[in-house]
Amino acid sequence: MEETRTQKKTLVGNVLSSGKMAKTIVVSIERLTKHPFYGKYVKRRVKYKAHDEKNECKAGDKVMIVETRPISSTKRWRVKEILEKAK
Repeated sequence: MEETRTQKKTLVGNVLSSGKMAKTIVVSIERLTKHPFYGKYVKRRVKYKAHDEKNECKAGDKVMIVETRPISSTKRWRVKEILEKAK
């Protein structure tokens, strides 16, 4: 039998908050979508809760998150790496 493994989704975004929940950060993902009627590009923002095992992310950091199994009722993502630290 051949074992197939799918690629997990990865997203890059900014950390909004980090100190309020233990081992959890809130990551904001922004994307540009074209308005269906006007044709203008509109910013859309989605917030995800991600698991940060070592509590090393701070607000303002740029992080890469990866899709994972449900960790809690709202957490389905975990931090893969910190791309850029906040100043």
